[in-house]
Amino acid sequence: MKIKDLLAEYELEIDDIRWYLSTVTAERILSLRDRRHELIRYIWSGSLADDLYDQEERFLAEVQNNLDSGIADEVAARETMKEIIRQRTRRYCEVPEGGEVPEGGEVPEG
Repeated sequence: MKIKDLLAEYELEIDDIRWYLSTVTAERILSLRDRRHELIRYIWSGSLADDLYDQEERFLAEVQNNLDSGIADEVAARETMKEIIRQRTRRYCEVPEGGEVPEGGEVPEG
């Protein structure tokens, strides 16, 4: 299975990947709020900048490599795609923080 095929199947774009990765990075940064020195070091050392540089291309290459090498299977890759869809839904819909997004990523109207 090719990651590009999965992206097409789930109708995901690079912008959706970038948004998902931004949520992951934000969670990491927020987890450091009580460890000020570690947060400052993360920013100061350039690690944050490194993590952000070409993040979506590196992420897609890593998922493809994991599929090719057998580290992850298609089911795991599909679960990741579903999580990206859930984050995309949160981006465009009013879903309370911690609120559940249905399995398909669609939020019922009304």
